[in-house]
Amino acid sequence: MAQAGNSELVDSFEQFFRNYYDNEIKQLAQQYPNEQRSLHVDWQDLYRYDPNLADDVLNQPEQLQRYAEEALRLYDLPIDVSLGQAHVRIRNLPDTESPEIREIRARDMNSLVQVHGIIRKATDVRPKIEEAAFECQLCGTLSRIPQSSGDFQEPHECQGCERQGPFKVNFDQSEFVDSQKLRMQESPEGLRGGETPQSLDVHIEDDITGEVTPGDHVSATGVLRLEQQGDQQEKSPVFDFYMEGMSVDIDEEQFEDMDITDEDKAEIVRLSSSEGIYEKMVASIAPSIYGYEQEKLAMILQLFSGVTKQLPDGSRIRGDLHMLLIGDPGTGKSQMIGYIKNIAPRAVYTSGKGSSSAGLTAAAVRDDFGDGQQWTLEAGALVLADQGIAAVDELDKMRSEDRSAMHEALEQQQISVSKAGINATLKSRCSLLGAANPKYGRFDHYEPISEQIDLEPALISRFDLIFTVTDEPDEEKDRNLAEHIITTNYAGELTTQQEQMTSMDVSSEEIEEMTEQVDPEIDAELLRKYIAYAKQNCHPRMTEAARNAIRDFYVDLRSKGTDDDAPIPVTARKLEALVRLSEASARVRLSDTVEESDANRVIEIVRSCLQDIGVDPETGEFDADIVEAGTSKSQRDRIKNIKQLISDIEEEYDDGAPVDIVLERAEEIGMDQSKAEHEIDKLKQKGEVYEPSTDNLRTT
Repeated sequence: MAQAGNSELVDSFEQFFRNYYDNEIKQLAQQYPNEQRSLHVDWQDLYRYDPNLADDVLNQPEQLQRYAEEALRLYDLPIDVSLGQAHVRIRNLPDTESPEIREIRARDMNSLVQVHGIIRKATDVRPKIEEAAFECQLCGTLSRIPQSSGDFQEPHECQGCERQGPFKVNFDQSEFVDSQKLRMQESPEGLRGGETPQSLDVHIEDDITGEVTPGDHVSATGVLRLEQQGDQQEKSPVFDFYMEGMSVDIDEEQFEDMDITDEDKAEIVRLSSSEGIYEKMVASIAPSIYGYEQEKLAMILQLFSGVTKQLPDGSRIRGDLHMLLIGDPGTGKSQMIGYIKNIAPRAVYTSGKGSSSAGLTAAAVRDDFGDGQQWTLEAGALVLADQGIAAVDELDKMRSEDRSAMHEALEQQQISVSKAGINATLKSRCSLLGAANPKYGRFDHYEPISEQIDLEPALISRFDLIFTVTDEPDEEKDRNLAEHIITTNYAGELTTQQEQMTSMDVSSEEIEEMTEQVDPEIDAELLRKYIAYAKQNCHPRMTEAARNAIRDFYVDLRSKGTDDDAPIPVTARKLEALVRLSEASARVRLSDTVEESDANRVIEIVRSCLQDIGVDPETGEFDADIVEAGTSKSQRDRIKNIKQLISDIEEEYDDGAPVDIVLERAEEIGMDQSKAEHEIDKLKQKGEVYEPSTDNLRTT
């Protein structure tokens, strides 16, 4: 471009600033250089002003940024401030210039692009030298050498005495700028079907450093550059992309890739007011799995989630629902979880067997990122699932110390990390959907269910809903199930044959008729949009009737625990769960108020969950301690009784209390022999009873 053209471009930018950004520049001049050093320009404004200029910015970003900053320096300001080092940062590029990280190709080199993703790692902010002033130690002459992004450049010889050094860097005379490296990874909601997320490093400088933390969803605008792979000795012909970041904005929108059109909105509103919307929703969740209406309804409520409340004192009540499915093998738990992962607008799936606590929360890693000397935090699954759903299969197969990493994430919805000298708190505002098998692989009907759940009571009590899925033979149910599975497979066979074999004699009507039976009522794509729309626009509040219904249910349940020796039926955590569930139920209808019908719907679900788990099989009463503490009241009483018995009997015998006498006495006070043996074993395991000689017991 000729010099005249350059001054024209500078004038053009100056005119643009005058028309669109006059106030912003005056504000920048007041706050420069301490509070603000950048003017953020929206590309769409530039396009409205001059489409050609806007296109040039995309194709030759470096030159045009120089002209824009020159125009900023020449701008007439009412106060005497020189905007010498101010930056012009362009953001909000059109969709055509916002490729996915995996779509970046060689043709994008040196052009301006915008990418969306999640921050995976971020280095500390460090000063980087831009122009080094070298002082000759023999004659004191200063030589200034600009430093590019490659290696550190030193002068060949002194300009004063023409000797080759020695030199030292004069820090006062050199120019430094803050710099930081970020590693961005594709957002989990953009990945369909098990692709490995790809990442891009972003180098940012000056006033935009230090703004983002791992786990933030951001959009970064910048120029794509190449750096050579390999080391000094062996350079490779293959290059890596990195981005020189111009601006990095945290995306406040929860689901940025959801394009909800006006037709979608109309369809969503029409659906929300239709009859039987809950049944339609349930029919759209994993239609290939037969039954489980209640579990599916609970999953729908989990997808919509309650309302997160910020209280005036700064504390926060979570709105996300946590749910656990415990069941016999082969009951379709993993498949339901897998289906939810595909429907949720943002979901991260992990299996317990292959997850460590660092993989769930955050790992401190030291690698080639940055200068390789410092530790950086890498966000784990629960952080990546922020504002979405974390689906964890096979919870029971995890090591218990790994599971304990989830406690804080479930209740406080944040993860505190103290590793490698880094103390940090990461956000994990996600719902957890877990699946586990019973302790012995299958449920044993004669044991209390709580004893067969091999999870810590502290973890279990954090789940709002716990479903037990037992697999019991039942002729009618089995016939329907078999029919359903065979139909599903047949529909799959027909579609595969139609695609693979052209000489088919089956009409497409027949295929449609068969697949209709296994098609979801609401299309999965529409359902995702429906959920995203409801979460963004719908924040229901309780009506008086709903509040009363929930309160009465809770108080009524608690009142069963008022006798001295009665168990405590439920704790306050269940009350919060009821509120969250009923808010989610109102969101399904896109309603602004939680009606009594919502409260009754969720009371029904919670009651059936408690019936499965929170009932003491011996007394038939609700008992919160089964879930909260892991032993029911009757068990605790029994343990106390047995211990008392042993200590009474051991006083009568020199060698300790003989086991058969203990069992006899236990039977006299109405305790079943097998249960008494079971409790004695438990006491031995805990070390409260020991066996000084065979078949004799003593208390410790």
